[in-house]
Amino acid sequence: MADTPFSFPVPGEPAPQTLAHLRKLGPVVPIELPGNVRAWAVTSQDAIFEVLSNDNKLFSRHPRHWTDLQEGAVPTDWPLRPVVEGEHLQVLEGADHRRLRGLISRAFTPSRVEALTPRIEKITAELLDAVVAAGDGVDLVSAFTEPLPISVISELFGVPVHDRPRLRKWTQVLISHTSTGEETAAANRDLLDYLGELVEEKRRTPGDDLTSGLVRVHDEGDRLTGSELVAILWLMIIAGHETTVHLLGNAVVALCVNPEQRALALAGDRWPQVVEEALRSGSTVVSTPFRYVVTDVTLAGVPLRAGEPLLVCYGGAATDTDRHGEGADRFDITREQTGHLAFGHGPHFCIGAPLARLESAIALSALFNRLPDLDLAIAPDEVLYSPSFLTYGPLALPVNTGASGN
Repeated sequence: MADTPFSFPVPGEPAPQTLAHLRKLGPVVPIELPGNVRAWAVTSQDAIFEVLSNDNKLFSRHPRHWTDLQEGAVPTDWPLRPVVEGEHLQVLEGADHRRLRGLISRAFTPSRVEALTPRIEKITAELLDAVVAAGDGVDLVSAFTEPLPISVISELFGVPVHDRPRLRKWTQVLISHTSTGEETAAANRDLLDYLGELVEEKRRTPGDDLTSGLVRVHDEGDRLTGSELVAILWLMIIAGHETTVHLLGNAVVALCVNPEQRALALAGDRWPQVVEEALRSGSTVVSTPFRYVVTDVTLAGVPLRAGEPLLVCYGGAATDTDRHGEGADRFDITREQTGHLAFGHGPHFCIGAPLARLESAIALSALFNRLPDLDLAIAPDEVLYSPSFLTYGPLALPVNTGASGN
């Protein structure tokens, strides 16, 4: 790897700006992550697509292929160790991956997700009642874009209402690049302990939720071990709300900053297009750690050695002008969608994509139809964003509702 890697993330610089800079440096760029961990950033859509198309072949998600980790060169207190080392669905490959994915994929088929529409609409309406009641200055993140995805995924997996704030807090600690190794280790330990307790509670008192269903699969055969069950919950609950929280927040900012786009969406009921353009342009998923080079290979003209880690920078592909043309960084719902990678590609394509799309379209349509004059209460450059090079979205979003007795 090059002797002078690019330090990533850049303190105080918005993630989209850093990703644009990285992409200009090349499709595959040497970087150094916090903790002096070196990797390659894959920044162009074509290069990312090549990596994802060769999952389980030239590249692997399992950390057994990471030379520095296996040889002890990665600090034991590196904050992202709990994320990259867990034996969860996004790390497993081959038969184990297909087996576990098959156990939960039936819950996320388009028809089953569509059946959730009435419940998502009800939760959305209740949250909007509170937003209107709070009036101008309300923080739309804490009042709407955060509790909606948390409520939906928690109901699916049978997480009680009073436990949901803890899940959100643990998630934020785990994915923040400002967390210490001690903090992420503690958050991960507490989360795994909680999920183990949830499993036992569903065993004692099963309900009509996915956790209860997985417990039945575990107890009735050999298709699911206890550790695999908890690992499924770990991934699905974290990923099932974190990215949608930021997708909604980024979309709200984009529609407020681009009122002509909001007008088009309202006039034509074009909320699915709003969601797709927000997914394409918003850098909600900045990057995912890691893919590891299985065998020496050349990617986009750059030679890579077996055992090196790749940070797949989806946020870089989002505004790749080679793929999306000039003005790729512009939010435009009339744009011809030529294919984005917000949900990945290949065997690890996001299993929750249908739910994220449905949930976001319902939420944004309801929000702006009820509050068509909603606007930011602060300047766009004053919005604070999540301190993470994994996901990106507003931490708080004070808005003026423009409501008058709605």
